[in-house]
Amino acid sequence: MAKNMTLLIMAAGMGSRYGGMKQIDHMDDEGHKILDFSIYDAIQAGFDKAVFVIKKENQDVFRSEFGDRLNGHIKVEYAFQDLSDIPEGFEVPADRAKPWGTAHAVRAARSIVKEPFAVINADDFYGRGAFEKAAGFLSSENKGSDISHYAMVGYELKNTLTENGTVSRGICRVSDEGLLEEVVERTKIRKTDAGAEYTEDDGKTWEALSADSATSMNFWCFTPDFMDMTEKYFTEFMKENVPKDPMKAECYLPAVVSSMLTEGKCDVTVLKTSEVWHGVTYKEDKPALMEAIKEMKKDGTYPDRLWN
Repeated sequence: MAKNMTLLIMAAGMGSRYGGMKQIDHMDDEGHKILDFSIYDAIQAGFDKAVFVIKKENQDVFRSEFGDRLNGHIKVEYAFQDLSDIPEGFEVPADRAKPWGTAHAVRAARSIVKEPFAVINADDFYGRGAFEKAAGFLSSENKGSDISHYAMVGYELKNTLTENGTVSRGICRVSDEGLLEEVVERTKIRKTDAGAEYTEDDGKTWEALSADSATSMNFWCFTPDFMDMTEKYFTEFMKENVPKDPMKAECYLPAVVSSMLTEGKCDVTVLKTSEVWHGVTYKEDKPALMEAIKEMKKDGTYPDRLWN
């Protein structure tokens, strides 16, 4: 499989519902974090560079927890998501502390990422098969078209839910040809006996969702031109949304992709996977994840120590 593929890891968030910096929380007796397993899977699939998008003040922590131990396994670089890193002509609103969103996080790596790349969250356990599908797409050649060709790993909703509360998920509409048509963000989804349901009015009413709904877990595959697109759409976001909501407005990655789809500038192949997502949205999720990792070590998916 072709090399020169980068894994861009969004790791600047702190995890308010979890209650701390879950990116570096240990998930087994050997001290591995969720990210260790994602990076291990990515290496097995053929990725040869990892870029951590982090807060600059956390650089020493990430170097000691990941960078130093990954030396010799994969090239590691760091990009910093900074509130003041915005397009020329704009100013950060006074007293704003909230980051600008996931599109801004990807944009932070624009001077580093010059090759096909995948984007993941730091605190989601995606599964080996997801990385293999992403690598297969990124290593293929798409020629003879005037639009960009991207991909998204699509999970089954039932495989992405927690028993311990609501989650935010991107519910996808997919064409018969397997192309993404729309991503609708549902910020409060909960598991039910029949599958799942969501609310948009703080729990006053709930609407059913199909357990098999194609679901985005922010695992995207892009060609390098996406960095230019992110700059363009983030600039438009700053112009249109910040005056309306200066303290909380955020530019999300799916919103950039959706705008490009609407304007006919790209297509997005949905790489369907039956992998089971594991994560730690809540502290109560951790024991189940630790048990799942233990079982995967027993069946030989992972060695006891990933970085000997």
